[in-house]
This record gives sequence, C-alpha cells and structure tokens, in this order.
Amino acid sequence: MWGGRTRERNPISHAIDVTRPSVARMYDWLLGGKDNYASDRRACAQLLELAPSTRDLARTNRTFLKRVVRILAEKYGVRQFIDHGSGLPTQDNVHQVAQSVDRSARVVYIDNDPMVLAHGRTLLDENDETAVIQADMADTDEIFAHQDVKRLIDFERPVAALFVSVLHCLTDEENPAGLVRRVADRLAPGSFVVICQLTSDDAEFRAEATAFMHRATGRWGRVRERHEVDAFFAGMAIVPPGLMEVSKWLPETDLAPRPRSSEWIEYGGVGQVL
Repeated sequence: MWGGRTRERNPISHAIDVTRPSVARMYDWLLGGKDNYASDRRACAQLLELAPSTRDLARTNRTFLKRVVRILAEKYGVRQFIDHGSGLPTQDNVHQVAQSVDRSARVVYIDNDPMVLAHGRTLLDENDETAVIQADMADTDEIFAHQDVKRLIDFERPVAALFVSVLHCLTDEENPAGLVRRVADRLAPGSFVVICQLTSDDAEFRAEATAFMHRATGRWGRVRERHEVDAFFAGMAIVPPGLMEVSKWLPETDLAPRPRSSEWIEYGGVGQVL
C-alpha cells in the first residue's frame, strides 16, 4: 500500500535493518504475509489505532492492482508492465495476472528494498519474461538504462507503467508529478499509466498520518488531496470510468470489498499516453 521505498539507497549486500519498519514489510503484514519483523508489526498496530480502516485499505488496493492489470491485458492488449515500488511478492503478482492472459507478457518490478529483491529473484528464477531491479523508483534514467529493462521492454510498443500506492512515498521536493511525466514521456503513444495514492479530505488527519509514517519509517512523502492526484495525470487521457476511490474502479462484482471508513482512501485510476 505504501510501495517499496527504503530509507537508504544501498547495494543489495547492505544488511536488512530489522529494527526500522519498512513500508514494504508493513504492507506485507497488513495483507496477512509472513515476510515482516517485530518492528513492522508494532508500527502497523500503532497505525491501526490511528486509522482502523488501514487493513481494509491494503486489501482493496491489492485487489485494484490485480484488476487493472487484468483489464489492461485483456481489453487493451497490453503485454508489457513496469511496476514502480512493487513491494514484496504476494499472491497474484503482476506477472502472474498478466501471464494468465498471455504467457509471453513481460513484467519488470522496481524496488530498492533488498528484501524485495531477494524474494523477488527467488520467485522469478525460472521466468524469463520477468525481472526484479533494485533501484529507487525516482531514478528514471537508471531504470530505463538497465539491461533487464532493455531486454524485456520494447518502448516502440505500448507499456503500462504502474505507480500503485507509491507516490505518497515521495515528498513534494521529490516531485511525484515530475516523475510520472518523465516516465510517460518515454512511453509510446497508446501506453498507460496507473496511479493511486493515499488521500484524505481531513487536513488534520493528513498531517497526523503523514507525521506518523515519517516517524515510523524515516522516509516518506505525505497523504495528499484528490485534486493533487488528478494533476499527476496532466497531459493524459483518463480511461473510463475515471478517477475515484479504487474499489469503485470497474469492480468485478457489486459485492467487492469497499473501505469501511473515509479516514483515508486510495484514490486514482488510469491515464493513457497520447
């Protein structure tokens, strides 16, 4: 839900700091995973006191990710995906969803958490159409120059660039809108950009939740307002049904889970590169 962005940008040999909560491992715990430590679980317990709906939010966000990848593959014929801030592998990852539509679909995962890299490479050891790259998601030049990106992604054809629940990890100084534009400018017309991030209409809650995540993880951006997320799609055509709380974006059933609280929501949708 908060992507995979660690406090430091170190090589894979850097030891995992189990005393500092990781956004990727916190998300893993919220989804019922086992790749987390006591520090992550303590931080999640504190966060749930502040925002009891957070576990539901993580699950609806994950469902949105699977749904949007499947729709882009089935309806729009997308066969190439770049997942920025992918987080720890779980069930029905991007490559599993895309390759269930077409086994030749190609996926590149980007994350700078060494634990994500280790687990991802183990999972993908025998999948030649998929790669995990250790890089900061904001390092667009480094990512696009990486040998695995060049091997797997044909930028003359449509690509889906995913920024699912990660842009709130970037501060305003790091310019998330600029990151989206840098990536979109390198994609072929007809490509897609998927964005959602944590938003809240409550200014006091936005400040409190942002401060908590800064204290807990040591590096984070902020909870934003919906109009700020709208601006991330500047210059793109918004794919129907538009920008909204993500559980409402083409749900497979009216009985699909919805957030039970409006403390904060995952807000976004899909833009198409013109």
